Amino acid sequence: MEQHVMNSIEQSLNNNQPLSSQTLASLRSLIINPTTSDSSLSSLLDALTRSLRLTRDSVFLHHCLKLLTDLSARRPHLSPFAVDLLRSDSLFSSASPRLVGESLSALLSLTSSQNDIDAARFVSLCLGPSVPVRLWLLKNAEKFAIRESVLLAVFLGFTRDPFPYVRKAAVDGLVKLCKNGDFNDRDVIEGCYCRAVELLRDAEDNVRSAAVRAVYDWGKLLVISSEERNKQDSSDAVFIQLCCMVRDMSMEVRLEAFEALGKIGLVSEDILLQTLFKKVLGINKDKIYKPIKVFEISASAAAGAFVHGLEDEFSEVRMSACYSLHTFTVFSSQFAGEALNLLMDMLNDDSKIVRLQALNTMHHMATCNHLKVEEIHMHSFLSTLFDSCSVIRSATRKILKLAKLMKLELFKLCIDGLLGNLETYPQDEVDVFSVLFHIGRNHGKFTVLMIEEVSTELEPAFGGKLGFDSTRVAAFLVLAISAPLSNESDVCGVPSRIFSYAVTWLGRISYALSDVMNRETLLAYLSKCSRSSTISLADFKIKEALPTVKGDMPSHLCSEVGSPVSMPLWQKGVETFDHHHQKLFLGKSGTHLEYGLRECDELRQSVNLVFRKVKDLWSLVQLGCTNEALKAISRACKEEVASFTTDSPGSAGAVAFTLQYLRVIKLLAAVWEHLMPTKKLNCYGVGKLELLLGKLDRRLREIRNKFIGLSKAEELQILELIVVACLLRLSKIEICCYDTAMKKLSSIISHVEILRKGGPIEPSHFIIEVKKLLNDIGSSSGGSTCKPLLFKKLIDSFSLHQFVLGGSPRHINAELEVPGNDSENPLPFIPGIPASIPLAITLYNVLSEHRLWLRISMGEESTQFVFLDLNLIRSSDEVREFTFVAPFYLTPKAISFALRVSIGIECLQENVHQVKAFGGPKRELAYLCPEEEIFLCKSTKW
Repeated sequence: MEQHVMNSIEQSLNNNQPLSSQTLASLRSLIINPTTSDSSLSSLLDALTRSLRLTRDSVFLHHCLKLLTDLSARRPHLSPFAVDLLRSDSLFSSASPRLVGESLSALLSLTSSQNDIDAARFVSLCLGPSVPVRLWLLKNAEKFAIRESVLLAVFLGFTRDPFPYVRKAAVDGLVKLCKNGDFNDRDVIEGCYCRAVELLRDAEDNVRSAAVRAVYDWGKLLVISSEERNKQDSSDAVFIQLCCMVRDMSMEVRLEAFEALGKIGLVSEDILLQTLFKKVLGINKDKIYKPIKVFEISASAAAGAFVHGLEDEFSEVRMSACYSLHTFTVFSSQFAGEALNLLMDMLNDDSKIVRLQALNTMHHMATCNHLKVEEIHMHSFLSTLFDSCSVIRSATRKILKLAKLMKLELFKLCIDGLLGNLETYPQDEVDVFSVLFHIGRNHGKFTVLMIEEVSTELEPAFGGKLGFDSTRVAAFLVLAISAPLSNESDVCGVPSRIFSYAVTWLGRISYALSDVMNRETLLAYLSKCSRSSTISLADFKIKEALPTVKGDMPSHLCSEVGSPVSMPLWQKGVETFDHHHQKLFLGKSGTHLEYGLRECDELRQSVNLVFRKVKDLWSLVQLGCTNEALKAISRACKEEVASFTTDSPGSAGAVAFTLQYLRVIKLLAAVWEHLMPTKKLNCYGVGKLELLLGKLDRRLREIRNKFIGLSKAEELQILELIVVACLLRLSKIEICCYDTAMKKLSSIISHVEILRKGGPIEPSHFIIEVKKLLNDIGSSSGGSTCKPLLFKKLIDSFSLHQFVLGGSPRHINAELEVPGNDSENPLPFIPGIPASIPLAITLYNVLSEHRLWLRISMGEESTQFVFLDLNLIRSSDEVREFTFVAPFYLTPKAISFALRVSIGIECLQENVHQVKAFGGPKRELAYLCPEEEIFLCKSTKW
């Protein structure tokens, strides 16, 4: 057969004709056959080369690529010949982008062991006449082992290409380089930023859209590289430059501009205010910004940017403008007040999604205590309570829960609006009752006055019968029973008999207030109040438990009983209250109520005592008594924490955080031991130290990413521990990856600066010294060399501060199981076909902005990641229970096998990207649950 095939090949070529499809199929049989001689395969390569000169048919070229790939895989010694054929211009002269991609992909697969395609070949292909080749190379440049400097020059050069799609690909490449590269040269950053600004005037919409992203990303680097005194001006200049694009003729460009504006976090108040007025403000008339030497921009260019966005003809742009406002309302109360006037107009928008985004922005303003609703706003605002969309009505009620009304007239308008909502949409009863309870508790004096006015409606009619069928009466009863829980007055003026009337509605009221108290607690509360002639907060021993706000962190995170407070700026769009923390508890005697806040305060005191012991024990570590310190931490601290109860509200998160902190300190102490002067590192010691540092990094990553609700001061102390871990690596040249460690250290110090500017906190002397050293290293000529002695000196100056837990952090964790699956009841699969894995998943305290991944592994060599899209999960509560069918694509040719599955949260605060296979996460994962083993067996029906 071999000779027959070779004869047919020779005959085709003698007739000056390319090989036919039948002949190509025969060639593949020769390649697959292990007995085919090398001489025949060499002749086969010659035949393919000669045929490529005779035809440009895309089908033939496709088959040729497949043959070359198979030949290289099965006969490695012939791979160089196949690579040479692929590197020739024969396969790159086709105009088909698909074929170009196949050609280059095949070339990459064949040259993976030969250092990939070198830079010269890459550049020569880019400069070739084929536009599809150039486009494919620019889009897939990250697949090649090309230096950043070469890629930067290529991308910058092709931003001037005559073909718009090539220019766009080049700009996208610059954006990728900016995100993934490490650029410290100010001139390079300025050049890229300047080129991106020039492309904002490109004739093609898609190029301008890509240029907006480039301006934002390179502008961010420009701000970082600026001197401290110029950072604000540089950030303002980038912001104004993006504002210029909100009036672009292309909807996609305008949309991209507002998305970029919403990401900028450092903008002057006068520039922000200018975006809300089309007329140039006096303070901005002559103000000029010059972020780079050859470029300047006027502050007046920002005039009316958000006004234009909110008046845009496309709903997508209007929604994006609303969302960008959401970001900036936390910075300035004056800006929030002016923006509210515009947002009120958006409540009449034709698009539901725009109305909803406007309400979400208002809710964010309310959580930041920047929502000042005036009487002129009330008609537009309360009209959304009658919107036909239930989601919009719900969003309005969420805002009313946090409302702070200064006048009785506004309070009455809100109550009337809620009653009208209840009458028009009876299905909203549960949520309306809940809002009435919250708004009544937040405005105790107004509540008492209103109940006095409607008292006749609440009294039984003639014959002693109460209007059981009146939902309006029930609503007023809910409002009335909330008054004793207000901290606005020591004496409640609600008659005690009103609480007896409320008992008749116990079922419906308790269902509506389930997020605050359970049915038994509500009954005990109403019973106590109905027996008191004068209702005083002191009767319930809760006056001292009413919430107050101190600094960033509300002291009432353990209970939502009390008035609303400002939300920390770092907790974007997140409810500060945990439903697990909102329940009332009966005392042991059952005769009075005690709030969970008391238990929460006691727990925090106990936890802080543990932290105090840890701080005192650190002196033993510094003296070299590491074993004694570790034993003391385990004995006096860990066992003590394990004895804490997690039944009271807020305790579970605090206990989990404390245990994680203790794990971090124990690992830090174990690593610290290797710094002792008497400690000599042998080969075994180096391996052990590297293992300990890896565990320490993982624990620090978990404590930083698996807890929400930490104050800025608490977050700062965690960042200080991460800085110490980086310095420990840098001080040991035997295990130090200098560039990676320095990049992470610089990132953490930058985050510390952001925290410091965002609130009244100051870093420790240790952090200040680290920052000085980084500045010295960056400015010195020898900045690229490792200086372990300097880092060792810094570590010696470190002293562990006592950690003080002020609030109740919430623990992000998960539960995962496969119902009914074990080694005796495996799941069925068909070899080579993706298997379906049904998973029962429970998530705790996971927010919508979190990115979760399923990690599915089959041994060490095969790992797959599956993204969990939280937007597809209808529930948005603290506890989410759902089922998810995960596909596993890499099923082996075996009778049975086992998988290990776990859920990880992507550490979005990590700047170092770790690209995974199979489209996995770009950053490291912190795992939320133990691995679950899953058993699969080959289906008998296959």
